[in-house]
Amino acid sequence: MKKLGCLMVLLIEVSVLPGAGFEFDVESGAMFLGYSDVRIPKSTGTLISFSDELTTDPTWFIRGRLTYFISDRHSLSALVAPLTLHANGSVDRDIVFEGVTFPANTDLSTVYKFNSYRLSYQYHIPINERLKVGIGFTAKIRDAKISIEDATRVSEKTDLGFVPIIRFSGWWNFAGPLALLLEGDALAAPQGRAEDISLTLQGRISNALTVKAGYRVLEGGSDVEAVYSFTWINYALAGFIYRL
Repeated sequence: MKKLGCLMVLLIEVSVLPGAGFEFDVESGAMFLGYSDVRIPKSTGTLISFSDELTTDPTWFIRGRLTYFISDRHSLSALVAPLTLHANGSVDRDIVFEGVTFPANTDLSTVYKFNSYRLSYQYHIPINERLKVGIGFTAKIRDAKISIEDATRVSEKTDLGFVPIIRFSGWWNFAGPLALLLEGDALAAPQGRAEDISLTLQGRISNALTVKAGYRVLEGGSDVEAVYSFTWINYALAGFIYRL
């Protein structure tokens, strides 16, 4: 009973820490492909650009993050960020993709999927009343697929993997209810790189509700024997943050 009482006291103390609470962040908007260069496998596949040689139309997206602020200094968050782009067109040469040959001048349809699920920890450092920075780490699960098909054949490369990356943020309350937030996850290695970085203008409507709008860039890929693929995607975004 004594141990149970101590545990209850600890839970109560944690629940009333200054700054503790949940935050729900939702954003949506349009994705625009900057570039997407693919060769699978690296040594025997054909390099094809989904952006320069095919046509990829802008598409809508939605993503959400749930954050628990343990205190003013510590937070945990979970992000769900689905991503799928479709490209169409033809090229004037044979394309070899994952062991399948697509003849020249064939109408091609491609899918680039890169769903991301992330669990992050961040340590927040207040510089003053208007400025705060944060640093932490993210455990990222990627659910990826690249496919090419024509009227008679289809070939795809899938990948489900774990990637550890660095998380960072910088928040500046520059005027009244208005603030700028720069945040992201990023890491580079010889085998590839990943960057997901946004800059948003935020306006506080109430203590619970904040609206935002801004720009996000997602860039990166892999340079290994099984896959050579690098992609840049631009986001025009708007959304809201609700704090419980």
